[in-house]
Amino acid sequence: MKHLEDTPWWICDNGDTNYCAYMDTDSVYLTAEPLLLHLYPDFEDKNDEDKDNILEKVALKYQDIITKYYDTLAKDCFNSPNHRLDMKTEAVIRTAYFRATRRYAQWITKKEGLEVNELDIKGLEFMKANFPPILGEFFNSILKQVLKGENHDKILIQIKDFKQQILTGAISITKLGNPTRVTKLEKYSGRSARAGEMFTVIEKGAPAPVRAAIRYNDLLKFWQLDKKHNYITQSDKIKWVYMQNNPYKIEALGFLEYDIPDKIQEFMEKYVDRQKIFDSILLNKLEGFFGDLEWSLDLNPHKGAFTFFDI
Repeated sequence: MKHLEDTPWWICDNGDTNYCAYMDTDSVYLTAEPLLLHLYPDFEDKNDEDKDNILEKVALKYQDIITKYYDTLAKDCFNSPNHRLDMKTEAVIRTAYFRATRRYAQWITKKEGLEVNELDIKGLEFMKANFPPILGEFFNSILKQVLKGENHDKILIQIKDFKQQILTGAISITKLGNPTRVTKLEKYSGRSARAGEMFTVIEKGAPAPVRAAIRYNDLLKFWQLDKKHNYITQSDKIKWVYMQNNPYKIEALGFLEYDIPDKIQEFMEKYVDRQKIFDSILLNKLEGFFGDLEWSLDLNPHKGAFTFFDI
């Protein structure tokens, strides 16, 4: 769990332990484990439900202590004998992952005194609109399993299997494309291809999705497919993928998911860079996640292959 990296001295003196795991505008998340182990030495031997009940009991007790201290705070800081300050225990969280401000996931088992079973996930990268849904669904599944206690080795096996599905073509390329809306297409489209030429000139500074869209339109025209299929136009929602070395030296190619000519889809399937899609979109997110958990992320498919041999 990440903690605040820079804690002011008036919150936590140098040398003291910082128990604040996360905070935002109106909430504070505190690590309760040291206090629970002090009050209940056998805490780890109890079942999850008993742990939740004990944690709620302790939280409510300290809620009252803090609320009472607000009397002193109001007098000392605001010179007022009366106030409406109040501390409230909001939820009991069995496990949580805090990536950054307003980017977190938590497994809530009690909320305002009621038993619940909620996974609250906010702001993490895989939830963004430009993240391929199939990759987001996989990351979401891994995250939920980690929150519920799945071990490192089983998570790693699932990632290796999913990677193989991507690399071997078991997952269609149309599901792996980066979704986005094309803007500034006209701004970066330069001179059209002349006689004997194939490609439109792309102006410097064009974003990757725009370059990919322009190259799709070029292929559509060059292969004379534009009579039956639509060009990508300004503000269209598209997907785009990285390409391996190919006869046309196209680095990235966009497409309209609902209107892909067979010839272009075959070209993409043949030359799409599935390794780069995995590495640039999913792997770097997994590396950040595993790093926060202090887990290793070794995706070598042959690891352990020689454990039965004496060398």
